[in-house]
Amino acid sequence: MKRLFALALVLALLAGCAGGDLAEKEPAPEPDQSGNRDLMQGVAAHAPETDGALTEQGAATLTDFGVRLLQGCLEEGGNALVSPLSVMEALGMTANGAAGDTLAQMEQVLGFAAGELNDALYIYTQGLPDGEGGSVRLANGIWLREGAVEPEEAFLQANADYYGAGVFAVPFDGSTAADINAFVAANTKGRIDRIVDEIPAGAMLYLVNALSFDGTWEDIYREDQVDDGIFVTESREERPVQMMYSTEFAYLEDEQAKGFVKYYEGRDYAFAALLPEEGLSLAEYVSGLTGERLSRVLGAVRADVPVFAAIPKFTAEYAGELSQALTDMGMGDLFDPSKADLSAMGTCSAGPLYVSQVLHKTYLAVDEQGTQAGAATAVEVEAGAAMQYETITLDRPFVYMILDAKTNVPIFIGAMTDPA
Repeated sequence: MKRLFALALVLALLAGCAGGDLAEKEPAPEPDQSGNRDLMQGVAAHAPETDGALTEQGAATLTDFGVRLLQGCLEEGGNALVSPLSVMEALGMTANGAAGDTLAQMEQVLGFAAGELNDALYIYTQGLPDGEGGSVRLANGIWLREGAVEPEEAFLQANADYYGAGVFAVPFDGSTAADINAFVAANTKGRIDRIVDEIPAGAMLYLVNALSFDGTWEDIYREDQVDDGIFVTESREERPVQMMYSTEFAYLEDEQAKGFVKYYEGRDYAFAALLPEEGLSLAEYVSGLTGERLSRVLGAVRADVPVFAAIPKFTAEYAGELSQALTDMGMGDLFDPSKADLSAMGTCSAGPLYVSQVLHKTYLAVDEQGTQAGAATAVEVEAGAAMQYETITLDRPFVYMILDAKTNVPIFIGAMTDPA
């Protein structure tokens, strides 16, 4: 039985006082009968010329962004779950409409120049495995307010070429939120059924990424491998859980944590977990992580050390607003109406565009068969050695990831502090 990992990223760009517009990657949604206009008619997508493989440095940069984003979202004692790939997809499309200091800040935080980011994400997503045991699906789409935003041709072309984005001019009436939510639900297979409650009066543009992952364990847990257990939170509260036991031959360790990798069928994707040493809080451990450190740990899997592993069956949900985290990472101009420069996106009759907030929702469930997960993000833009044995029981707070096993880039990265 296959399990779904899904997420959607939405960037909403607004003018005046609120904002929104969206983008997509699988086949673009068909315009409905309410007057939506397909702006990609006459804009043919051209497959970029690439070397065909993500560099080791590119993979490390993607991983580093994911670690820094998790650090910005994790609060002491709280769960967190983000999809760095989806966030970068949406911000990559946005960067194609940024200029000046705003673009420079985005490039600094994302770790790539805009053109390099386009190339890296295109190469990476095109090369993601699609097998029986695990597959990733991406969709991007852009919706803008009819009559208020005139997009730049270069902005449309770049997002068509590298992100497969469909672009539609819509009236931004009551049907628009329903259309966006339907797009998100369809492309996350229902894991996230809503990202926009209503379209603000000042909304000008929405860019949306939706991502889904289906994965089935290489070795599905038998009934006799599941038993009652106790998860102890950092506040020493005990939570009854169902623990799933197995022996894995993929041991991980660094100076402050031990962990393991459990593969999905086909070994194209994997679940990885790192359990901090006793006495070290999860927040303290995560705060000391870097992309380079995590890449080094994930790249040094030891098959010669059997791990008697126990994973709790758990469901994690997270909802947060990412603008402060992104500002702290160095992307503050994007959210400042007096400094944001999104002029390369197009002209807006209501005034200059800036991002007002970035909403992110995620969902993940791990059970005997595999993994189910979903996420959605909304960005509003307004104007203005010897053989040894290890036993690792994830019965206290731990870091976990869903990896592209070829590059060890986390597609999802999270922190489980309380499974209740």
